[in-house]
Amino acid sequence: MMSVKKFRFSQILVLAFSLLLCGASVAFAQDGNSSGAQMRTVANGQKMKIKGVVTRRDADTFTVRDNNNFDTVVRMTDRTSVKSKGGFLRSGTNYGVTNILRGLNLEVEGRGDAAGQLVAEKVRFNESDLRVARTVESRVDPVENRVGSAENRIGQVEQNAARLSGQIDELAAVANAAGGGAKAAQETADAAIAGVNATNDRISSLDDYVVQDVTAINFRNNSAALSADSKQQLDDLANKAMNAKGYVIEITGYTDSTGSVQKNRALSQRRADAVVRYLAENHRIPLRRIVTPFGYGEAQAVADNKTREGRAQNRRVEVKILVSRGLVQPSPTMTTPNSSTSSTENPE
Repeated sequence: MMSVKKFRFSQILVLAFSLLLCGASVAFAQDGNSSGAQMRTVANGQKMKIKGVVTRRDADTFTVRDNNNFDTVVRMTDRTSVKSKGGFLRSGTNYGVTNILRGLNLEVEGRGDAAGQLVAEKVRFNESDLRVARTVESRVDPVENRVGSAENRIGQVEQNAARLSGQIDELAAVANAAGGGAKAAQETADAAIAGVNATNDRISSLDDYVVQDVTAINFRNNSAALSADSKQQLDDLANKAMNAKGYVIEITGYTDSTGSVQKNRALSQRRADAVVRYLAENHRIPLRRIVTPFGYGEAQAVADNKTREGRAQNRRVEVKILVSRGLVQPSPTMTTPNSSTSSTENPE
């Protein structure tokens, strides 16, 4: 038993390291494929079956890298069947497309489309591989959800920093030319430096997410169905999220202590998936804005499971709106001293 745990822990570490390498290679993708993998183009109508690991996950597509180091872009449709592999004389379990995670080993069957992508008809994987991918995903920050907005903000901030640095040089020249304005120029230069420091602080905070709103959705005993009150709560939360800047949504499911641990984990996952589906279908929240939902089962109880009221509070899904700290901080400003008190006129 100990050797199996060590092997599983080693497998998680390897997958986590691989995902970090894949994330780091994104920055070099503009100039070429630094990982050495080749992109496969699937002919329109060509039937194909591939096996490999998911290296990239987008809203409607994901990328699979096989053992020959070929990358294939797979597109999902409403007809895509996502299931786990069944054992002897039994079928697998149906899963939602949100369970296709980076680091998941899987098999895909489908046909090529006009864009050279593989349109998936069947996606199959082992339950053990899914558990490993979920564990890795829960320990790796949702970097892809942040990179898009962070890159735009960093570009703007860098331009602002360059402009402020140029002002420092210009003000230094003014101070040398006009002795009477040296004090004002120095004060303005100090303000510019403070603006640059504030800009750097904002860059550092772009990857630091803070909770802006939390909503608890409660469920009936042994049920994953949303009530009318729960839907109203989700409607209010969706409106808040769409008015936020650079938001992501974290969804975690829980149960009370009634039943087995395995059953409670599955039930809590179904509750989390029900919330994801409602937000996506009724409010068109992009899946890239939703952190991979996870069911914790009876863990992390918020009330006493020995009472009816406590168990009712523990049958819940927690929905959090997260916003980047760097995006909600005010933009750096530079205060210029009053010219009437800090400058001298040139003699005619």
